[in-house]
Amino acid sequence: MEPTAGGLVSRAAHELGSRADELRAELEQCLRRELPALWEDPDVARMASENIVDHLAAALFGLEYGIEASLIEPPPADVERARGLARHGTPLSTMLRAFRLAQGLVMDRLLAELPRLSDDPEQVSVAAREVIAMSTTYVDRVSEQGVVAFQEERDRRLRWRSAMVNEAGLRIGTTLDIARTTQELADLATEHFADLVTVDLLDAVLRGQDSAGEGPHVLRRMARGAGVRAGPEPTIAPRRLHTCPDGSPSAHALATGRPSRHRHGGARGAPDTPDPPRGGSTLVVPLRARGTTLGVAEFHRHGNPAHYDDEDLLLAQEIVARAAVAVDNARRYTHARATALTLQRSLLPRYAPRQSAVDVAYRYLPAGSEAGVGGDWYDVIPLSGARVALVVGDVVGHGIRAAATMGRLRTAVRTLADIDLPPDELLTHLDDVVLRLSAEASTGGDPGAESDPDPDSDPGPTPDPEYDAEAGGDIGATCLYAVYDPVSRRCTLARAGHVPPAVVIRDGTADVLELPPGPPLGLGGLPFETLEAELPEGSLIALYTDGLIEARALDADAGLATLRQALARPAPSLEATCGNVLEALLPSPGLRPNDDIALLLARTHVLGADRVATWDLEADPAVVGRARADVSRQLAAWGLAELDFIAELVVSELVTNAIRYGRSPISLRLILPQPPGGAGGTPDGTLLCEVSDASSTTPHLRRARVFDEGGRGLLLVAQLAGQWGTRHARRGKTVWAELNGSAEFPVPVVE
Repeated sequence: MEPTAGGLVSRAAHELGSRADELRAELEQCLRRELPALWEDPDVARMASENIVDHLAAALFGLEYGIEASLIEPPPADVERARGLARHGTPLSTMLRAFRLAQGLVMDRLLAELPRLSDDPEQVSVAAREVIAMSTTYVDRVSEQGVVAFQEERDRRLRWRSAMVNEAGLRIGTTLDIARTTQELADLATEHFADLVTVDLLDAVLRGQDSAGEGPHVLRRMARGAGVRAGPEPTIAPRRLHTCPDGSPSAHALATGRPSRHRHGGARGAPDTPDPPRGGSTLVVPLRARGTTLGVAEFHRHGNPAHYDDEDLLLAQEIVARAAVAVDNARRYTHARATALTLQRSLLPRYAPRQSAVDVAYRYLPAGSEAGVGGDWYDVIPLSGARVALVVGDVVGHGIRAAATMGRLRTAVRTLADIDLPPDELLTHLDDVVLRLSAEASTGGDPGAESDPDPDSDPGPTPDPEYDAEAGGDIGATCLYAVYDPVSRRCTLARAGHVPPAVVIRDGTADVLELPPGPPLGLGGLPFETLEAELPEGSLIALYTDGLIEARALDADAGLATLRQALARPAPSLEATCGNVLEALLPSPGLRPNDDIALLLARTHVLGADRVATWDLEADPAVVGRARADVSRQLAAWGLAELDFIAELVVSELVTNAIRYGRSPISLRLILPQPPGGAGGTPDGTLLCEVSDASSTTPHLRRARVFDEGGRGLLLVAQLAGQWGTRHARRGKTVWAELNGSAEFPVPVVE
């Protein structure tokens, strides 16, 4: 029998220590049975096993040598293991329960050992109380230290995770570019918690669909990020398509929308994803936003001994969720911008129409900013009398609405130009059009809508909130309208809040025409004024939008000065001049401007006396025959004898109408346009015939019946002429007809 209870405890601890391997196996079996979660993660299981061995050795050593419980040194790695458990997401309750289970098992074995070593019940009882007190004190102390270390690590992890999420909010989604947004996600992850990151988006979603549909998922590799331990290089290059293998974690994530965590090469989302070496791990997280699965992101650790845990997966989900919203925003913006750009380009002229007054070159550059495509437009409209209208305009705002409004205004300008309104009157009517469009927008499309509609009436289709938000508010626009007459060499211009045009004459002098400013379209009630300028042959007229002179964030004066210098620079063609202007005023090559740019250049031609013939006529029917003879002689001189018969008929009808229904003075003018593309050249078979008088009465085409004495003259003109019409001047009118060799004499229809 031992002399003291302490000695009995020391001997029991020694005996138990001799069977440490057996006791350790029993402890591990107990923990596996009671806490199976500890053995789900190999790293956690390893730490738990090492802790069992070290704590068992420390406790038995203290009991054997009679060291006070408060003085027994815990294992040196105990605090770091507690932090490791926190990093792996092990619950604190699991760690404390492991301590208590181990304490209970060891005490049971010590208490069972004491009666075998002593026959004195009192001594055994005292020794038992000492074992219980010492083990309880030891476990309480190491548990307290473990809890402190565990909580510190948990707090640090939470702060790090919060900082990562905040950093993701700042770094991901800085632009509305899909590729850049996905690359920002990959770069952030490789900097902090991944060795290799790949981001793949569904090709169907990128093309505008809201789902990938059935069948194998076709993905496009949008981004890749690699750290110093990236492992084998993937074979799929960025922007390349690949098919997601059926049954892979990526396919499962795309199908279910749920993330997953894998080890030892278990995650193979793309066919080229390398198997991580032993000890590697992978996170597979779908990108989902607004109920739509956009793609999948994979995070790999190849050489990092710390496997991904549930908290890493949660962090990856939070970061990917932010990235998914940014990608979806970029996707929606890209599709909206592509739609607006397609609409914008479809509404702009695709080629210059046939006309002989000017040579033209033009450019349209959509904005590259997040505001989207704007409503800039340009147009070249042939007018009667070989004249041409040059138009440039800018609708306030961006997006589909601005592009659609631009199309409506361009159509309105063409319609008003067809009736040959002077520039100031045309802008007045266009201002009314903008006011009506604004009224429609502010009342949801019904200018006469009542504030309290009938509750029993059909409310119509439910409006789209996004479209309503965009469509609300007034519509504003600016416009510059110019008409150039190659016969008189005069250009008549008016502007509505638009930047003034620039003109370069043959001697190389470049200047800005100081037009009366005029209010922007949509204000109403304010007049527009015109300016007439006589331009030498070969003058260059430049019409543009404000985005051009503000492309480099310059003030308007500096931009205009740069524009004048670029226009005055010698160039072999108008196309080359366009290039010079854009090169001088754009920020840098390859970068889109912050606002749309429309540029229209026109080089003027002049129709001299050799291409224009004019006769003043008396208001006497006898002059009709002389007019026909004069026309016949002039056509012979121009080499257009094939038009003689048709021209005589048309001239006869128009002059007769002017004498019968108009007022003196009456004049007849023939114009032989130049072939498109230059001042020289041979006739192209087109002839313009004009008869002017002082009356403002407009002739109208009507259908003459069998017994009607009149009404067939204009019908005959309409049949023989390619085009015909009436234009009004400040005093009087001009009836004109365009003739060419393809006209056929009409077959009469008898009713």
